[in-house]
Amino acid sequence: MTTAREIMTPGTECIGENQTLEEAARKMKDLDVGALPICGEDNRLKGMVTDRDIVIKCLAIGTDPRQVKAGQLAQGEPVTIGADDSVDEAIRTMTDHQVRRLPVIDGHDLVGMISQADIARSMPENRAGELVELISFD
Repeated sequence: MTTAREIMTPGTECIGENQTLEEAARKMKDLDVGALPICGEDNRLKGMVTDRDIVIKCLAIGTDPRQVKAGQLAQGEPVTIGADDSVDEAIRTMTDHQVRRLPVIDGHDLVGMISQADIARSMPENRAGELVELISFD
């Protein structure tokens, strides 16, 4: 059984819950990513912020991204996968929660991130298309 730890991208960087969306956008640009985990003062995962969140939940309604804190977008319990959970469990979690990226945790520590691409690369070539269709949504 292939685990989340085996296919994840390690070394995921967080945006602090008290950092602004402007700082989050800058960090996304610098890291060339479209999403960042939001970590609290206690260094625990509080949620995720995406480039789309910044546009839809801030810019599109005329809010200043220099005034909005990343933590303000962290709503509810974050969707995660355990480092030792199977890739099949990661696929189920992505499908059930309609997310394209999953923070990987070991205990309470964020240890990496799994994306659709990470999963597709881990699957046999003849199943990759089926997989992308399964976890893609409108």
